[in-house]
Amino acid sequence: MLAKRVIPCLDVHDGAVTRGVQFGRAEEGGLRNVGDPVELAVRYDEQGADEMVFFDITASAHGRATMVDVMERVASRCFMPLTVGGGIRTVDDMGTMLKAGADKISINSAAIANPELIREGAEKFGSQCIVVSVDAKKTGEDEWGVFSLGGRKAVGLDATEWSVRAVELGAGEIVLNSIDADGTKAGYDLDITRRISESVDVPVVASGGAGKLQHMAQVLHEGRADAVLAASIFHFSEYTVADVKDFLKSDGIPVRNI
Repeated sequence: MLAKRVIPCLDVHDGAVTRGVQFGRAEEGGLRNVGDPVELAVRYDEQGADEMVFFDITASAHGRATMVDVMERVASRCFMPLTVGGGIRTVDDMGTMLKAGADKISINSAAIANPELIREGAEKFGSQCIVVSVDAKKTGEDEWGVFSLGGRKAVGLDATEWSVRAVELGAGEIVLNSIDADGTKAGYDLDITRRISESVDVPVVASGGAGKLQHMAQVLHEGRADAVLAASIFHFSEYTVADVKDFLKSDGIPVRNI
């Protein structure tokens, strides 16, 4: 069995790492500043993180330039793979971030608006570089819809069907974000994670809801995820990456040694 990955996530707003609950937004005062992205990345690299994900949540040209600077500085000090998403709308945008030091590009709203962007990115940079981030919310009994614009807009797509299509177009990985669970620390959405994991033949990263070490083991076992992504429990030093890996190993889940 392949080693399961532990991935801290940094939401970057105007060059600082922030944290919200259920996709809280800056303009509503729903974000809390938790530190410098470069220093946090170095901390998690030293703790043994398998990868790092950065989401740029600043919707401005200035924010884009700031994010390029962040990626360059992180890449110069860290050796784990780096994924960056947020505001990437074209193949040229992907190239800019890859040149700045990213190893993977995560796309969400832009892929929904133009699914061919997935294919174009995969053809130019390889499927291993293209991650499709799916923001899913329960919309009915046994139904999960896809949302765009930071979880604000329902787009009329079924989360599983969209994930399957994204992979068909060339996505090499799916990051499944549960809007319902995001920031609540009440556990991952096991049902939709398992459904998507069983429907695609690429890795699925579970995101949203980590509050206890047991939550991570649960989504890897029962949700059949390939990796766990978390923010709050790492940023506020509730657990280290090493704590997570030690717990997963004790539960029979293979992880990369630190």
